[in-house]
Amino acid sequence: MKIKTKQDRRQRIHLRTRKRLSGTGDRPRLTVFRSVAHIYVQAIDDATGRTLASASSAEPATRAVFTDGAKGGNVKGAKQIGTIIAERLTAKGIRHVVFDRGGFLYHGRVRAVAEAARAAGLEF
Repeated sequence: MKIKTKQDRRQRIHLRTRKRLSGTGDRPRLTVFRSVAHIYVQAIDDATGRTLASASSAEPATRAVFTDGAKGGNVKGAKQIGTIIAERLTAKGIRHVVFDRGGFLYHGRVRAVAEAARAAGLEF
């Protein structure tokens, strides 16, 4: 795979990390995708190929929860998405996850999601 664009680079990094990371039913993979306007988080059981829980800034239910100028494209919104996914997973009895940054740098919104999820009770 030849790297021509930033997206190619991110995809290559993601594939490289996915060789080592996989989620199970007891410990799902918490994957993050960020676009310019939104952030999406999913907890995936790779053994069965199912999404156990998800949260995104594009959902009307989560958009209604945003406060203090938070939106999908900033760190405040990412923190709230991290808290929401942690609440949804703990409601299903899941406390341990494997964090998959999706080829993005562990910085900014990706880091905010991870730290908020840890603060809300997830362990990784």
